[in-house]
Amino acid sequence: MFFFPTLPVLGSAIDFATISFIAALLLLSLFSICFIFRLRFKSRGCRHLQNFNSLWTFRFVFVFFIMFWALTELLRLPLFRRRYYFPLLPQLTVPQQANLCKVHLVLSLGFFEPGFLVTLLFLLDVSVKQTTPTSFFSVLFVLTSCLPIFLLQVYFVFFPDSKVRFPELFHRSWFVSWHNHDHTTVLCAYPLLSTIFFSIFGAFFTLSFLLSFWRVVSHVINKALRVRIFALALTVIIGLPLQILFMGLSVFWTPDRTAFDGVALLLFLSIFMCAVVGEGILVIKPIADSLAAGEGGVGESCRGSSPPVEDGLGTV
Repeated sequence: MFFFPTLPVLGSAIDFATISFIAALLLLSLFSICFIFRLRFKSRGCRHLQNFNSLWTFRFVFVFFIMFWALTELLRLPLFRRRYYFPLLPQLTVPQQANLCKVHLVLSLGFFEPGFLVTLLFLLDVSVKQTTPTSFFSVLFVLTSCLPIFLLQVYFVFFPDSKVRFPELFHRSWFVSWHNHDHTTVLCAYPLLSTIFFSIFGAFFTLSFLLSFWRVVSHVINKALRVRIFALALTVIIGLPLQILFMGLSVFWTPDRTAFDGVALLLFLSIFMCAVVGEGILVIKPIADSLAAGEGGVGESCRGSSPPVEDGLGTV
C-alpha cells in the first residue's frame, strides 16, 4: 500500500474539524426542526398555510435521518471517543471499540444515509404532484427501501463466516493502532465490500434522482426555483460519487495513516454538503417562503382568499 507517515497531531486536527462540521450540521438540523414545527403550529389557525404544511412529516423524517447520520459519524472518531465518550463510561476494550466501528458502518452506510437520500428523492419527486401521498405508507416505503442494503451490511460486517473467502481489505472495518504498551486505539475503516454494496445503492439512487430531476425541471417555470433544483442536483450528483470514490481509495491505506484521515474527511464532506444543501433547499427555504406567503396579506392571509401554490420547493 502507499506509504505516508503517521502524524497523530494532524489526525487529531482532522478529527476535530470533523466534529466541528458535525456540530454545525446538528445546529442546522435543530433550526430546520424549529421551522417545521413553527409552520405546523401556525397552520392550525391559517387555512392558507395548511396547503404548505402537507409535507411536514416527510421533511421531519428527512432531518431526522440527517441528524442521526451525523451522530453516527461521531462513533468512528478516536478523538471523540477518547475525550467525550470514555470520561462518561469505563474505557472500552478493543473488541468493544471494534463493535462501535461496525455499528457505525451498519447505521451510517446501511440505514441513516440511504434513508435521508431516499427521503430527499421523495421530497423532490412529490414536489410536482398534485396530491400528497399518505404519510404512513410513504415513510414505510422509505424504510423498506433501506432494508436490502441494511441487511447486507449487517450480514457482511457482523458475521465472520461471510468473510472467509475475501482478502482482509474487503472486510476490514477496524484497525488497532499501538501508541505504546499501555494505550491502544481502535480506528474505524471502510471495508471494500461495504463500499461495493453502497455503490450499487448509489447507482440506483442516482438514476432515480436524474429521472426525477428532469421531471421536476420540466414542470417548473419559476427561475428562482429552477436555480434551487439545479443546485440540489449538482450537489447530489457530484457529492455521492465522490463519497463512493473516496471510500474505495481509503482501502489503500491503513487507518493509522494521515492519508486515510484526509480521505475520510473528504468523503465525509462530500455527503455533508448534500445534507446541508438538502436541508436548505427542501426544508428551510420552502417553509420560509410559505410563512412569508401566509403572512403577506396582513390579516387576510388566514381568511378565505385564494392561497399561493406550493410545489414542495417553495411558493410559485
